Amino acid sequence: MPTLRDVIYGLAVGDALGVPYEFRPRGSFACTGMVGHGTHDQPAGTWSDDTSMTLATCDSIRACGRVDTADMLSRFRAWINDGAYAIDGVVFDYGGTTARALAAGTGCTGERDNGNGSLMRIAPLAFTGATDEEVRAVSAITHAHPVSTGACVDMVHVMRALAAGASPAEAIPDFDVLLAASEKDLGSGGFVRDTYCAALWCLAVSESYEECVLRAVNLGDDTDTTAAVAGALAGIVYGADAIPPAWMEALRGKDIIESCLFR
Repeated sequence: MPTLRDVIYGLAVGDALGVPYEFRPRGSFACTGMVGHGTHDQPAGTWSDDTSMTLATCDSIRACGRVDTADMLSRFRAWINDGAYAIDGVVFDYGGTTARALAAGTGCTGERDNGNGSLMRIAPLAFTGATDEEVRAVSAITHAHPVSTGACVDMVHVMRALAAGASPAEAIPDFDVLLAASEKDLGSGGFVRDTYCAALWCLAVSESYEECVLRAVNLGDDTDTTAAVAGALAGIVYGADAIPPAWMEALRGKDIIESCLFR
């Protein structure tokens, strides 16, 4: 039975694989493993806002025993302002919508606010009894437009189905259509529905955790978030034990991860 630990390590490793290549266009590089520096000049194994905000979500659920959006907001602010949940306390990557929403204390609702900044952190809710409305509310801490909140609800449904033992073909809506798509059909620039589709496609066409996350990184552009979401999905399907040992060994901040898990 997949655990929260599987999904969080799957997400964190995918995030760390993508960090060095963020913003680089598809076809301009080839990611084959865990490396350092690159875009953000971080050591190998360093994860970004995707994992930090996911861990803040986990830690809130652990501490409160339920979904508490006010508590989550306070933890997100502790991350962006003080470096909580960040490796070495260094916050080096986050989106404008997230920054504006956390400063204002209310989620952004514009059409142009449909980045992937809530989708990237929603995975822990698949391991709770959160209702669809609670999932929407967690998204809306930063991303409150229905496109974003709806994508989060859809992703939680897929993750719960996978965790219950469904195959990707059974869990993913319109699986055959997705399977027939090719890389050129996929967007990877950060729009929430593009990230949703790209991550599911990587899972659908892959046969291992490693293949799934490498495909995600090599789609280019928002490499860390696409690989984080794909890695969370692959963590559910294949388990944390399927992550290449060298990648797990290189992953930084494992003590932070372990301190935030709620089950």
